[in-house]
Amino acid sequence: MLDYPALFAVNAVIREGSFERAAGALGLTPSAVSQRVRGLEERFGAVLIVRAQPCRPTELGRALCAHLDRVRLLEEDLEPTLAAKNKGAPAILKIAVNADSLATWVPNAAAAFGRKAGVLLDLTLDDEAHTAERLRSGEVLAAVTADPEPVQGCRTIPLGTMRYAACASPDFVERFFGSGMDAEALSQAPCLRFDTRDMLQARWAAAAYGVNLAAPTHRVPSTHGFLDLALAGLAWGMQPVSLARSHLAAGRLVELPPAFRVEVTLHWTVARLPVAALGELTQAIRAVASAFLD
Repeated sequence: MLDYPALFAVNAVIREGSFERAAGALGLTPSAVSQRVRGLEERFGAVLIVRAQPCRPTELGRALCAHLDRVRLLEEDLEPTLAAKNKGAPAILKIAVNADSLATWVPNAAAAFGRKAGVLLDLTLDDEAHTAERLRSGEVLAAVTADPEPVQGCRTIPLGTMRYAACASPDFVERFFGSGMDAEALSQAPCLRFDTRDMLQARWAAAAYGVNLAAPTHRVPSTHGFLDLALAGLAWGMQPVSLARSHLAAGRLVELPPAFRVEVTLHWTVARLPVAALGELTQAIRAVASAFLD
C-alpha cells in the first residue's frame, strides 16, 4: 500500500518546483515535506525528485505522480466528501497539445470544460507529431496529435485538419522574390522554423517546387511569434490559415505562389479510464474541433 500523504508531498514538490512552495500549498513546514519525501524514497530505495531549480521528477517519481493524478480523478467521481479530504492535492488532468492548436481552437474547448468540471488542466506543449509519445510514456492522459497510430489502453478520435499557408510580408516578397519564385530564390530567402522537428516549410517547398529546402533559418518556438516575425518581414513561414486569414485579406501578408497549402490531420487520443472528467473534456474537444477544423 502506498503512503499517500508522502506521495502528495512528492507530487506537490514537482508541481510547485520547490520544497518551500510545496509546503505552502500543503499547509505543512518545508521540513515536514522533506521528511515525507525522504521516507518514500527510502521505502522505494530510489530517488524520486532531482533537487534542482526547479525540482523535477525522476522516471519513477513521474510514474508515481501519474498514478496519483489518476487516483484523484477517480475520487472526483465519488462522494464529494472523499474528494474533499485532500484539499492540498487538487485533481489535475494532464494533456499534451501542439502549439498551433493551443493558439487557435483549444482555448475554447478548455474554457467549455472548465465551466462544467471541477478539475484543473495541466497542458504540456509538444510538436503534433510527438504529443502521442507523452501519452505512451504515461506522462499525460490525452493528447491532440497528428500521430494516428494506436496507443495501448487508449482510443483515437479523428478531429479534422489544420491548413497552413506559406506567407511573407509584401516587403519580404519584393526583396527576395521580386524576380519570381524558383528553387534558387527559395535557397536564399530566410524562413521560419518552430523547432528542429518542424518540417512544414520543407513539406511545402518539396510539394510546391520539388526542392529539398536548405535556406537560412530562424527558429521561433511560438505560434504568435511566428506570425509576428513574418508580419515584420524577417522571413517567410507556414502560418495556420485561421490566424493568417485577416492579414492576407488586409494585405499585411502575401501567400507565396503557387498558393499550395499544407494540411495536418489531427486526432484526439485519450486513455480508456472510467473518469467523468476525461469524458467531459473529450466532448468539449470534439465540439470545438468540429466547428474550427476542416
